[in-house]
Amino acid sequence: MSREKERKVYVVGHKNPDTDSICSAIAYASLKTKITGRPHEPRRAGQLNEETQYVLDHFKVKVPGLLSDLREQIKDVELKEVEGLKSSISIRTAWEEMRQSNIHTLPVTRDGKLEGLITIGDIAKTYMDVYDSTILAKARTQYRNIARAVDGEIVTGNEHGYFQKGKVVIAASSRILMSDFIAKDDLVIMGDRKDAQKCAVDMDASCMVVCQNAPISDAIIRQAEEKQIVIIRTPHDTFTAAQHINQSIPVKYFMTRDNLVSFKMRDYVDDVKEVMARKRFRDFPIVDGKGRFLGLISRRRLLNVKKKQVILVDHNEKNQAVDGVEEADVLEIIDHHRLSSIETMAPVFFRNQPVGCTATIVYQMYQENGVEVDPTNAALLCSAIISDTLMFRSPTCTPLDETTARSLAKVAGINIETLAQEMFNAGSNLRGKSAEEICFLDFKQFTVNDTVFGVGQVNSMSADELKEIKNIVLPHLEKARQNHGLNMIFFMLTNIITESSELLCCGADAREKIISAFDLREDTEDLMLRGVVSRKKQLVPTLVGALQQ
Repeated sequence: MSREKERKVYVVGHKNPDTDSICSAIAYASLKTKITGRPHEPRRAGQLNEETQYVLDHFKVKVPGLLSDLREQIKDVELKEVEGLKSSISIRTAWEEMRQSNIHTLPVTRDGKLEGLITIGDIAKTYMDVYDSTILAKARTQYRNIARAVDGEIVTGNEHGYFQKGKVVIAASSRILMSDFIAKDDLVIMGDRKDAQKCAVDMDASCMVVCQNAPISDAIIRQAEEKQIVIIRTPHDTFTAAQHINQSIPVKYFMTRDNLVSFKMRDYVDDVKEVMARKRFRDFPIVDGKGRFLGLISRRRLLNVKKKQVILVDHNEKNQAVDGVEEADVLEIIDHHRLSSIETMAPVFFRNQPVGCTATIVYQMYQENGVEVDPTNAALLCSAIISDTLMFRSPTCTPLDETTARSLAKVAGINIETLAQEMFNAGSNLRGKSAEEICFLDFKQFTVNDTVFGVGQVNSMSADELKEIKNIVLPHLEKARQNHGLNMIFFMLTNIITESSELLCCGADAREKIISAFDLREDTEDLMLRGVVSRKKQLVPTLVGALQQ
């Protein structure tokens, strides 16, 4: 399967999601996965209301994950996958690894967790900086690393041991002078001179590096074994061996371990670019929540980041969409509202029908593609139609909505009237919720010219319950308007039985606009709108007309 085929497509409804936007996203994601073979994942753009939560619980459907921002994240970027090095590995091995993989940075890890970073610059410093002759001991260098750095073999001694005391010396002078500067535990580099070999053994050196594959007598080897002296034989001359020996130092001695700049998979690319611009590094490590190393990322790779791909259902208004939608690759829009403000970079599949519910369109698409809807998705789509059409009482309801709901009810084996009663009861059960939560449970924002207004709605079968909600919401409306930077707020208290709504409002001219738009008496106390139950078809279009005048 190609990488593009494996890429996830999100299917998501609007902010402050209702039952239609959630259920249509779930059912449409299921349909798209079946007909394309590509994973489509339903998501929600906000917290569920009580009615939708009831529907998902009732039909045992998992709540879709939250999608709060569509901007590109590190998880949308292809990481450079490299193996972590152990901190005991020599800088020679690190250099070879970098050259082989054509990279400039390597992670140093322990049990998968990031410990530090070693770069080509760090390795270059080991040649350019002047170090004293005790650096190998200070760095606790392993004997097998020393052997590897000089392309040598260990003749005797423990290759896993560490050189941790003494200095590095070259035995090039007479035996008398040698005994003055070779001390116990030193590492001695020498040629084929037997007196140098004997002197190093007598002085209890910890390691002898014998150059140009010079012969070593059995007696010297025996003495070295007794004193646990490591002997390494190398084909190089003393100059080359001395030059290469610092390559044996473990990377932990030179790696950067403090103030490491790392990122996580959920970090946003824009934020990462900002941090990168202030740092001099070429590659940056990516870690998970537990500090485990996942890969490297470079500035160049951020240029090739792929936009998130998304299908929008039940909305086409930018301020109702998930944040960052303008940076996403919108593939499709399936909706039943007025055309509005979402702009796309490329042509998209746009399906908008004047029906009461997006779920009605989604079921049509199942039929058009010859895909049988399963009982669970049928139940979800039926619930969405019941919710959006107030069980066929809303003026938005078309004959197609009702026949679709009844067909789906048969597939799902549910009773529409019973389910509607349970859903509406769950939706209007707002005990324990704050005024702010009730205001924004089912809330949509609109823009007309320079006026930004929002409309919230609560549906109930009980007049007493609506009165109780009014007492909670009314004192909070002005504060909510100011907090959300709106010019006006309208709140519909919709009685499903009497098919009418009482309207609460705040903001300059809000009341006057409603009185004028619905031709109400100017001295009216409560704004009662008889026969008005639909925000989409009755309230918003009338309001938009009044605001445009």
